[in-house]
Amino acid sequence: MITLTLPYPVSANIYWRSFVPKGHKRAIVCLSDVAKAFKRETAALALLAGVRSPISGRVALTITLHPKFPKDAAKRARLNPSAWDESVQSIDLDNALKVTIDCLKGTVIDDDKWVWRLKAERGQPVEGGAVVVTVEQIAPPAGLFEYVHIPAKPLVTAQAGAQPF
Repeated sequence: MITLTLPYPVSANIYWRSFVPKGHKRAIVCLSDVAKAFKRETAALALLAGVRSPISGRVALTITLHPKFPKDAAKRARLNPSAWDESVQSIDLDNALKVTIDCLKGTVIDDDKWVWRLKAERGQPVEGGAVVVTVEQIAPPAGLFEYVHIPAKPLVTAQAGAQPF
């Protein structure tokens, strides 16, 4: 198991950039310069944590996004003691996941296709913001392949004589 504390992730909106090269008709999507810098920093922190090669195969990820601690935290806590952190600005958790998992690819994990289990949550604000990632290799289930049939259930049940709308 590996736990890394990474810098606060960049928004998915600036992580990728798209452009239409001269002579082409379609846009090409690639990593932005900000994304490349974030990936380099992630790789350096992984190396400092002892990661020498990516984990192969299935992995479970636990990701906690810690927003940046606001300068007016004391005032917010005084006004709303039980939920002051709800007003702290943060990128969306799902955007943070995509960016964070992409940064782990090739350095900490082989590929994001091997993420078999994912747990994510928003944590308490911290100075400068951070994302804490725990990566655990998980084994495939033991035994022979077994087909499991899960019957589909109707989303809506109709009553006799009822109009659909």
